[in-house]
Amino acid sequence: MTLAIAHRGGSLTADNVGVENSLEAFAHAASLGYRHLETDVVCSRDGVVFVCHDVHLQRLTGQDVTVSDLDASEVEALRLDGRARIPRLEDLLKAHPDAWFSIDVKADDAVEPTCRVIEDLGVAERVCLGSFDHGRTRRIRARLPQVQTAASRREVVEALLVPARWRRPAYRWLSVPATRGPVRVVTRRFVDAAHASGVGVLVWTIDDAPEIERLVGLGVDGIFTDRTDTLRDTLVALGTWENDR
Repeated sequence: MTLAIAHRGGSLTADNVGVENSLEAFAHAASLGYRHLETDVVCSRDGVVFVCHDVHLQRLTGQDVTVSDLDASEVEALRLDGRARIPRLEDLLKAHPDAWFSIDVKADDAVEPTCRVIEDLGVAERVCLGSFDHGRTRRIRARLPQVQTAASRREVVEALLVPARWRRPAYRWLSVPATRGPVRVVTRRFVDAAHASGVGVLVWTIDDAPEIERLVGLGVDGIFTDRTDTLRDTLVALGTWENDR
């Protein structure tokens, strides 16, 4: 089966446009059968972890302010697209007790509070933490060594350049784009090398049925999507929808 992962809850699926990473968006993904969810976290001035991709809120709420400049009560007073709240991480994890989460830690000040939420809720076995920033990723691993992590940007580059037999990955997942400019990142060779190292390959962010079919054919382990409807329908047609087990 191919892990179908709702990116920010499926941010381009019709009902979710404008309210990415909201409780409503993730509830919509769950209603389609998704049990693997992707999100991002940032931290308020008073140390509360919020589910939000952007450090700056202009795009999401129209306010010219960063989350770290606001107290939790001020963040909770804002609305995505004028209709949905920015949720706390703990509320999202509690709302989906059977889901697995891929969580991208977007800021240095969010590392410790995020680890604390995961520890306090006892959900380490159903989360994967990651960050493009290598230093941040190393801090996460030191703080919660029992939690799965995704490769940092530096580790992805190493995976592309260094033969598998010479690597001892500290990560469980390579979370990568299918292409980078004109370069095709995810190839059969890349997937086979990752698997030879005991590492899974998750590809973002794919909304096109033919590309989904290509990636499934290469043997990738999971696909992030903003179009949760398209990914589900394509995987069902291919017989690799995870919830057909």
